[in-house]
Amino acid sequence: MVTVNKNYLKLPGSYLFSTIAKKVAAYQEANPDVQIVRLGIGDVTQPLAPAIIDALHKSVDEMAHAETFHGYAPDLGYEFLRSAIVKNDYEARGCQISADEIFVSDGAKSDSGNIQEIFGTENKVAVCDPVYPVYVDTNVMAGRTGDYNKKNENFDGVIYMPCLESNGFLPELPVETPDLIYLCFPNNPSGAAITKNKLQEWVDYANENGSVIIYDAAYEAYITEENVPHSIYECEGARTCAIELRSFSKNAGFTGVRLGFTVVPKDLVREGVALHDLWARRHGTKFNGAPYIVQRAGEAVYSPEGKAQLKEQVAYYMRNAHTIYNGLKEAGYSVSGGVNAPYIWLKTPNNMSSWDFFDYLLENAHVVGTPGSGFGAHGEGFFRLTAFGSYENTQEALRRIKAL
Repeated sequence: MVTVNKNYLKLPGSYLFSTIAKKVAAYQEANPDVQIVRLGIGDVTQPLAPAIIDALHKSVDEMAHAETFHGYAPDLGYEFLRSAIVKNDYEARGCQISADEIFVSDGAKSDSGNIQEIFGTENKVAVCDPVYPVYVDTNVMAGRTGDYNKKNENFDGVIYMPCLESNGFLPELPVETPDLIYLCFPNNPSGAAITKNKLQEWVDYANENGSVIIYDAAYEAYITEENVPHSIYECEGARTCAIELRSFSKNAGFTGVRLGFTVVPKDLVREGVALHDLWARRHGTKFNGAPYIVQRAGEAVYSPEGKAQLKEQVAYYMRNAHTIYNGLKEAGYSVSGGVNAPYIWLKTPNNMSSWDFFDYLLENAHVVGTPGSGFGAHGEGFFRLTAFGSYENTQEALRRIKAL
């Protein structure tokens, strides 16, 4: 008899953003004349930069001729893209990463879910709370956790590291030693950033305890402060304890194009096995590579024109972030984030629950955000707004919220 993976049955309800989409769709159907401003899902709205569009057109034309046609991509990704990544993202910041330690993929979300496959199911996982749901859910699916604990609103067997207002929404080193540690900075959902000295403490902790840090740096392009690292490999010793996930979605608008990469240093060894080799085996077996035309578009991100154009695009979104942050503060809300990240993290007013505030905003201001409790138990009482909308919609949303 066919059986199912019962670990999936541990997951409560649907994926957070699917739930939000269903609620918004139902409200829109019941109120077809209402103009909803969506600041919930972290999806970009600005068009691809001209340099990227040019690269796409050129590479599409190449695919029309036998002599320049490309089929399957190399397992790790095309060398032209991996070399551009190394030169601009790592060598430029003093990080010792080589091109054959870069694995090109279709996005950081896929990699953040897939990376756990190379680790044993008995490994103990530590996550921030609140946290990007994919880190937890994929480990639940793999059987690396206990059941969902309704009382605590989290999963048994997972080490949750509370990120509270009192500690600047940064996790503290856990008392119970984890095997796998998921860190995301600048943080989704809170927008908090970590200093290099603080990140070095995590690297030292991981090396001392034999842990592996899975470091999501998807929002590094939004860092504005000098003492905030763009990569964990800026820290001494990170090559022996850290895997880094990167995305082209937020820095270059590739949410609809799909491109990312994961860095697994060859020095990262556990139980005498190089994790680089395990990920290479998994990558080559289960993934046929990001399309040639998309990787050429990724290469254009690092061109002089691409850099200049994307700097303006990031600035556009950060202007939205500053607009939301300052506007909510003026309206009396308690807010954070928006300095090194495109997310604003606000405390819900009048002790409203996160989902009650979601409904309140939707029904009274016709604005969509993301309930903090959807990111974990310690997200309750908070709410996330994204700066990825248009400037006009951002201003309109703020006007509506202020009028409540």
